[in-house]
Amino acid sequence: MDRKEKVFYKNEVGLEVFIFLALFLGFFIYMGSVMGGSNMINTIMLTAYKLLMDVCFYLMAVCVIAGGISGLFSEFGVIAFINKGLSVVMKPIYDLPGAASLGILNCFMSDNPSILALAHDSNFRRYFKKYQLPALTNLGTSFGMGLIVCTTMVGLPLADAPKAALVGLLGAIVGSIVSVRLMLLSTKAYYGELEMVEVTEGDIIPEGKRKVREGSYGSRFIQSLLDGGKVGVDMGLSIIPGVLLICTLVIMLTNGHGANGLYDGSANQGVALLPLLGEKISFIIKPLFGFTSAEAIAVPITALGSSGAAIAVVSEMVKSGKALGNDIAVFTSICMCWSGYLSTHIAMMDALDTKEMTGKAILSHTIGGFCGGVAAHFIYLLLA
Repeated sequence: MDRKEKVFYKNEVGLEVFIFLALFLGFFIYMGSVMGGSNMINTIMLTAYKLLMDVCFYLMAVCVIAGGISGLFSEFGVIAFINKGLSVVMKPIYDLPGAASLGILNCFMSDNPSILALAHDSNFRRYFKKYQLPALTNLGTSFGMGLIVCTTMVGLPLADAPKAALVGLLGAIVGSIVSVRLMLLSTKAYYGELEMVEVTEGDIIPEGKRKVREGSYGSRFIQSLLDGGKVGVDMGLSIIPGVLLICTLVIMLTNGHGANGLYDGSANQGVALLPLLGEKISFIIKPLFGFTSAEAIAVPITALGSSGAAIAVVSEMVKSGKALGNDIAVFTSICMCWSGYLSTHIAMMDALDTKEMTGKAILSHTIGGFCGGVAAHFIYLLLA
C-alpha cells in the first residue's frame, strides 16, 4: 500500500527552540562539569567506536545468521507449520484470529515493523475485525527482534544463560498477553465488536497454500538462505544508530570515573546518574525485578528506545559481573516485549491507519512490558 508521507509545519523560531537549547546545553554542561569538557568529548567518541567494533558487528553477525535461518524456515514451510499449531491458541489467549500468529513469527524472526507488511496483505486482513487490527502493533512489538535477543542472551558468558533466556521468553509472552488484552479493551469501546476490516485488492493466495521460489530444492535452499542473510544485514545496519547514540548516552549515565578514580577521557566512563536513580527506587524494583545491581535499571530504560542498544548494555554488565541469571531473564523479557516501542509505535499505528489509538497502544504496551519483566523474575525464582 502506497502511503503519502505527511508533512507538518511550525514557525521557524518558536518556544521549543529555546526549551530544546536550554535542555541540550544544560545536559552537556552538567556532564562536562563532572568529567571535564575534553574528557567528555573523548569518552563519547571512544565509547561509540568501541560499541561499533565490539557490539554492532557482533549483532550484525547474529542478525545475518538469524535472518538466514528465518529465510529457510519461511521457504520450506516451517513457519506455516508452526502457524497452524499456534492458531488454535490465539483466540482464547489473545482474542485474535489464528492468522495473527504469523505476525508473531515474522516479528520474532525480524523486527517490529515487519508485521506491517502482513497487515496490508488482503490474505491476512480478511481474518480480522476492525477492533483487532490496531492490536497487531502491540502483538508484533512484544516479539520484535526476539530471535536476535534470545540468541545473544544465550551466548552470554553465564552458565545459566540459556535457561534465563527461555524464562525471559516466557515472561515476554505474559507481557504480550497483558499488552494486547489491554489494547483490545480500548479498541472494542472505540470501534465496536462487529465491523470487519476492509480488504484491499491484491494477490490472493489460495486457502491452504504458500508462496515458494522457483527452482530445485537446492537452489531454493541457497536463495532463501542468502536472501534471509541480506535481510539480516539490513537489520544489523539499522540497529547501529540506536546502539551508538542511545547506548553511548546510557553508558555515560550509568558508569562512573576510571579505575584510578579520575576521568581521563577513556571509553565507558560517565557520571553514574542512573545507578543513583536506581538506588532511590530500589525499594520498588528490587522486589519486582530482583536486579543484582542498581545499574541494571539502565537496560529497561534503553529498551524503551532501542532493543539493540539494550543488548549492548547487558553485554557490558555481564562482563563486569553486575548481571546474573535472574537479571538476564528479566532483560530478555523486557528487551523483547518493549523492543524500542517508543521509537516505532507511532509510525506503526499511523501505517495501520489507526493513529487515533496511538496513546492507548503506548500505555498498554508500557504496562505489558513491565508485567513481562515481573513475570520473568518470579518464573526464574520458581525454577531456581
